[in-house]
Amino acid sequence: MAIVVEQTIPFSAPSLDLHNSQRWNQLLPLIRPSLKVVQTARNQPILVDVALAKSTFVHIAAVGTTGAFSSKLLDDRNVTAIVTGQAGAGLPTSTEIQDAMQSAGVAKSQGVVIARAGKKRRVELQGEGLVEIEAGGALELDHIMHLLANAKEACRKSVQDVTELLKLFMENASTAHSKFHVEKAGGKPAMLHFEGAAGYEKAKHAVERDLKHAMKAHSAQEGEVTYNVHYSDVNGLSRLENYIIAGEIAQYLALTQTLSQSKPHLTFHDADVRQRIQSGCAAVISAEPTITEYDTIVGDGDCGYTLRDGAKQVLAFIRARDLTRLPETLAQLVAELEVNMGGTSGALYCIFLTALASALASETTVAGALKEALGQLMKYTRARLGDRTMMDALIPFVETLERTGDVGQAVREMRAGVEGTKTMEASLGRSAYLDESATRGVPDPGAYGMLVLLEGMAEV
Repeated sequence: MAIVVEQTIPFSAPSLDLHNSQRWNQLLPLIRPSLKVVQTARNQPILVDVALAKSTFVHIAAVGTTGAFSSKLLDDRNVTAIVTGQAGAGLPTSTEIQDAMQSAGVAKSQGVVIARAGKKRRVELQGEGLVEIEAGGALELDHIMHLLANAKEACRKSVQDVTELLKLFMENASTAHSKFHVEKAGGKPAMLHFEGAAGYEKAKHAVERDLKHAMKAHSAQEGEVTYNVHYSDVNGLSRLENYIIAGEIAQYLALTQTLSQSKPHLTFHDADVRQRIQSGCAAVISAEPTITEYDTIVGDGDCGYTLRDGAKQVLAFIRARDLTRLPETLAQLVAELEVNMGGTSGALYCIFLTALASALASETTVAGALKEALGQLMKYTRARLGDRTMMDALIPFVETLERTGDVGQAVREMRAGVEGTKTMEASLGRSAYLDESATRGVPDPGAYGMLVLLEGMAEV
């Protein structure tokens, strides 16, 4: 039996009127106050972010049908203008959009890229400093928005460089679509892929089928290749589930192979690395009852078991591994942990370790690699110092170690951070639902577990 879960909306579609462009033109400025409604010469409304008017980067205007924009569009501070409306003659031309942006104070000298969702791919020069790109649908438009947002600053400051980047995208981009199937295939949950329904046991199996299809066009490439992968959440997956998919995509694109071919600046001694890992994991396993006790009071009661099982998995994994090749081995370890280490803490550890594997292959110090990995992790979680999470242990340890190079001082700062969680009011996680009096005097279990791990590794 297959169960289909559909989104529950407390209001009917007619009452929400989400496909009414006028409604979006009223709502979006309320969500992002710097958006201002300006009119074209034909009285067509355009939303312009006046806070970006003096930006030194090429200005981006996103044009699409209502309801098809990514929800992250409001977070993309590189998009200067948003044009919503039904497809057809009602949409303004590129020149009209550029003129309307100028009337709102947007500097023309930086250049303007008009990005539209359409049916075919094209890049056309519409005038001096004015480029129009048409993507093959809303998904590709969303991909382009993120591609432009993450381009190097030097590229984003030149309309010529941005145009060349967009041309490369149009020439090389490939897309695969899939969705959950309402029926099973071979007794397993199924996805509808380009070639029909197929069952799967793990997320990686479903991801691999789509990637194999999308990568067919790139099989003949030689030499060093950089991939820009964008995947759209059209099934309401949680953020953590999306991170798991991201990990599967990265591994499919030969993350471990890339690491193994690189030549790290750091030298890793097997005996030393092994002893530190074993010491840290043993400490976590021994502390499981204490972590569980804390988490039973302020959480779900599973944090101790999650960290203990993860530590056991690490010990089993490294038993026959060559730890002199630590970046590669660490990347391979994540593939094991993401399957066997559940919970929120498991997902965060996997994200951090994936970033650390890459950083250890390129940084010149372990402290620098930890700082780089921490920066990557902070892109995927809103947790910061003072939120009563594992970050209250990890952040002070990494930042102190990177600043001073003193492991002992870093441990002391971490211990102080964990001690501070006893009096913090949680703003994230399960503890956030509890009254402050219920958590007073109890350290955050995730932060305490991180302290035990890193303290155990540092004592060697």
